[in-house]
Amino acid sequence: MLVRLQKLLSQANVTSRRKAEELIVAGRVRVNGAVVRELGTKADPDKDRIEVDGKRVEPKQPHIAVLLYKPDGYITSLKDPEGRPTVTQLVDSIPVRLFPVGRLDYHTEGLLILTNYGELAQSIQHPSSAMVKVYWAKVKSIPTLAQLAQLRKGVFLEGRKTLPARVQILETRKNAWVEIGIREGRQNQIRKMFEAIGHPVIRLRRVAIGFLHDEKLKPGQYRHLTPQEIKRFLSGK
Repeated sequence: MLVRLQKLLSQANVTSRRKAEELIVAGRVRVNGAVVRELGTKADPDKDRIEVDGKRVEPKQPHIAVLLYKPDGYITSLKDPEGRPTVTQLVDSIPVRLFPVGRLDYHTEGLLILTNYGELAQSIQHPSSAMVKVYWAKVKSIPTLAQLAQLRKGVFLEGRKTLPARVQILETRKNAWVEIGIREGRQNQIRKMFEAIGHPVIRLRRVAIGFLHDEKLKPGQYRHLTPQEIKRFLSGK
């Protein structure tokens, strides 16, 4: 059956459909040895030889998505030239290649989705989803109400203001635990936001991705997303 190339690449878990379109336009996709640049081009995955960057696209694999509790000291990547442990090593018992959806910094722990389902990853990451990620941050000393208000309104990082954040104090002793929810994903954003108000982060943990949370997972553990959870992400609700 003839299928549009970008859809075929997404179904084969090569990448998301949008990224597949970029690969096609860039001339990185071949069908039966010929470079294809037209987005409307169709191919038959059962009959045609389809390659991306010279590597043959394998038949469609079952969609798998897991929720991992990333420990501190793991990099959110498929491999690391410095030899640091990666999150994919924690799910290497799964017989298909999984990709992290988004990132968690090396020293940030908490919930991370890994999947080979391109459309699911795109639904979670696309700006239109406005998905709130919730973190618990242990910060140095105790922020004032005025400083928390700054985070709620947005602070300037590298000349650009952050979107309003949801913020509340969870615990105060010598230092404070603060819950913060953001809709963005700039590099080291939470740490930089607390630096901007004078309260550096001591420890950082992501506890929710949109509606998804799991208090039972321990560092290094994972579970499969349920069909209902996947459907909810895909629907954007």
